Amino acid sequence: MSNPSPAPFFDVRMRGFPTRTAVDDVVTLIRRRVTALTSEAVTLADAAGRVLATDVVATVPVPHFDRAAFDGYALRADETATASPQSPLTLRVAGEALPNRPFPRPLGAGEAVRIMTGSPMPDGADAVHPAEAAEESNGLLSVTERVPAGRNVGHVGEDVPAGRTVLTADRVLRPQDLGLLSSIGVARVEVMRRPRVAILTTGEEILPPGSKPEGYRIVDSNSVVLCALVRRDGGDLLPPKHLPDRPDEIRAVMASADWDVLLVSGGTSVGREDHAPKLVAELGELPVHGVAVRPASPAGIGFIAGRPVFLLPGNPVACLCAYDLFAGRAVRRLGGRSDELPYQTAERPVAGSIKSIVGRVEYVRVTDGPDGIRPVPLTGASVLSSTVIADGFVLVQPERDGYAVGECVTVYRYD
Repeated sequence: MSNPSPAPFFDVRMRGFPTRTAVDDVVTLIRRRVTALTSEAVTLADAAGRVLATDVVATVPVPHFDRAAFDGYALRADETATASPQSPLTLRVAGEALPNRPFPRPLGAGEAVRIMTGSPMPDGADAVHPAEAAEESNGLLSVTERVPAGRNVGHVGEDVPAGRTVLTADRVLRPQDLGLLSSIGVARVEVMRRPRVAILTTGEEILPPGSKPEGYRIVDSNSVVLCALVRRDGGDLLPPKHLPDRPDEIRAVMASADWDVLLVSGGTSVGREDHAPKLVAELGELPVHGVAVRPASPAGIGFIAGRPVFLLPGNPVACLCAYDLFAGRAVRRLGGRSDELPYQTAERPVAGSIKSIVGRVEYVRVTDGPDGIRPVPLTGASVLSSTVIADGFVLVQPERDGYAVGECVTVYRYD
C-alpha cells in the first residue's frame, strides 16, 4: 500500500499534500479496519431493509393443514372417474367448510362439501371442483368431468416445509421476506445493527439547507446529499450539525461517543481554517489524508477510538465522489451490507473522448445517448449540476490517460 498506515501527522495547511494515497489502497484500508457491528432483534414491522444476521429455519410447515385453493366443492376424486357430460355424477351437498370453520365430520360416499378458498379440507376429500365449473340445484351437485386427486388443494408444507432454511444471513430483507417470516410464526428477527452516522459540515460561509443564498454565503447542499446517501446505504442518521471553523467546537463533536461513523464535510484541505485533519490526528489517527483521485483529492480517512472518520471535501461533486468511493463503503460494511458500489452498471461505447491523467483515478460524469457515452461539458468539483445532468459516471483507472471513441467502458448509473 502506498501510504495507508499510521504515520506522523503532516499539517498540509498552506503547504500542500506531500503524497496522495492510491484509491485501491484506501479501499483496502477500509476493508481491513471496518467490520460489521453487532446484531439486534427487531419486530417484523421494523425489519424492512435491514440485513439479516442469522439464517432463519421454518419450525412449522406452510400451510400446516390441507386447504382449498379455490372456491368450489370438496369431494372424493375417485368417485368422479367416469363422470362426463353424457353421464354426470350426482353428489349430495352435505354442508360447507369456511376458513377456520371446518366441516365437522369425515366426508361420506356420494357426498360433496361446499368449500371456500383457504378452508380446511374435510377428512376423506382429496380434490376441489371449482364453483365456476359446477352446477348445484336443490342440494345436489352435478359433476360432468373427472376431477383428479389433489386438484385445487394446497397440501401441508406445499409453500414451506418444516425444517427448510427460508432466508440466509446477509440478506437485505424485502417486504415479501417479512411476509414469509410472519407466515412461519416469526415475531422478531435478528438483524445487523444500523450504524449511527453523524454528519458535520463546517465553514463560516455556509447557510443551513432551505435558506436563500445571500451576500458571500452559500447554502449547504452537502448535508442534504449525504443524508440521502446514508439512508440509501442503511445508516441510522443522527441530526446533522453545522459548525463555524472553530477547533474546540469541532473537536467536541469528534470526541462524542454517540456515533459509529463520522462524516465531516469541508475544512479538509490546505486552507488556514481547515482544522479537521489535525483534530482527527490529535484525537485518534489519520492514516490517509490526500487521495490520488479527481475531484476528491483532499479526502481523508481517520479513526477515533477505532471508529472511522471520513474527511469529505467541501466542494459538492468532490464530496459526493469521496462518499461513493470511500465513506459509503464503510457505512454499508458496518451494517453488514456489501461494500461494492451500489449502482447498476452497463458496458457502453465511448462516443466522446474521455481525458484523464495517469496516476490518479478520474471520476467522470457522463451522459448516455444512442451512440454511447460522453463526458458532461462542465466538470468542476463545485458544479453540482453536472451530476444532475449526468446519467452516471465512469472511473478512469490510474494506469490510463482516458478512453478513446469506440472503446467500451463500465458506466455506473445514478438511477
